[in-house]
Parts: sequence; C-alpha cells; structure tokens
Amino acid sequence: MKTIAIIPARGGSKRLSNKNVLSLGGIPLMVHSILYAQANSDIVDEIYVSTDDAQIKEVALQYGAKVIDRPEHLSGDFEPTVSALKHVLESIEINVESVILLQATNPLRPQNLLQETFEVYQKGNYDSLFTVSRNHQKLGKIVENKFEPFNYTIGQRSQDLEPLFYENGLLYITKANLIFNDSIISENAYPFELNSIFANVDIDTQDDLELAEYLYQKFITHNS
Repeated sequence: MKTIAIIPARGGSKRLSNKNVLSLGGIPLMVHSILYAQANSDIVDEIYVSTDDAQIKEVALQYGAKVIDRPEHLSGDFEPTVSALKHVLESIEINVESVILLQATNPLRPQNLLQETFEVYQKGNYDSLFTVSRNHQKLGKIVENKFEPFNYTIGQRSQDLEPLFYENGLLYITKANLIFNDSIISENAYPFELNSIFANVDIDTQDDLELAEYLYQKFITHNS
C-alpha cells in the first residue's frame, strides 16, 4: 500500500494568467510543491500532477513528477478538487492507501510539516488530516448597512476572543477510499494547527504572488 502526492494544476486561471507556471524564487510556482514532495521521499512513494494544460505538463515532467492528463469535463472553474484526485486514483494501477494533497497555489510550507502531520495521521489512525491556522481578527457581518459582530462584542479586546480557525490549504492527508467516496476531509478529520506566516499565502492575484516572493526570499532563501 503506497502513499502518493497529488498536485492539481489546472490551466486557464482567470485572475492571474498561467499562475501555476509563473516564477516564484526563480522556478515555476507549482514546482515548489513537487520539490516539497520529493524532499519527503521517505513518506511519498509517487508524485502526480493532474493537469489539462500542455505547458504545465511539460514543466511537471521536467521536474520529475508523473502527469495525469485531466479531461475537459473535470477542468471547469467550478469542478471540486476531489474530482481531480479521484481521477488520478482511477487512472493509475498502484495500490494506494493515502493521498497527500499539495495545492500549487500554496507553495510555501514549513520544512518539517509533512513529517509532523504524517506522524500524527498514522498514530491517530485518522481517515484524514488538514492544516488550520488561528484567526485573530474581529469578524462580523453587514446586514442592512449595519455591522453585526460575529465573534466578539463591541469593546472586547482581541486577545480575549474565543479561538476561531480557518482551513489554510497548506496540506491535506486523506485515505484513498475516502476520495473514492468524493470526500477529502472526513467528519472526524484531524485539524492540525499551524501558526506560520506561510499560511497567509494562497496565490490568486499578482499581489499574492509578490507576497509569496517576499516571504520566499526572507525565510527560505536566507535560511538555505
């Protein structure tokens, strides 16, 4: 039973054209996830990129990943990520137990994150695990031009807020049989808390890419 990494990398980005192959730190954006999986070869047996784009396919093969050609009907703007993962599993012949989802648009991850999360995932015998980060903001809704606080009362200090967390997208680990049932996160999934500045990076705009470049140069290049 093998553990594989899957990197969905669709072409045709609307807000930031060709974002999956734009340069970050001198290499294409999605390659950061390929290299991250390769650096964890003691856990990851195979690395697959799922794409509908010829340029992305060429780059993925150049950097040593295997490519699964994603059909057009699974490549639309509103198609859920799980459909790409399921298609990969249906397209390969190896016996897969666990899938590590590495999203190309979350390229920066702490070096030891996969080691730490996979140990928790195995020891706890979880169906799935995903990374979360704490939100420290005062949140609310605007209803009929009136602001209604959601997680605090007016005048309450930020440090006294009840903890709220968000799914940061950096890493997911899931049993293959869960994906075959069209899920990535199970009801009893383990939320692995990660309070890292990298959790703020999810590239969808030029500003996001520039933030990622700044953090890459500051925290990764200078520490290598």
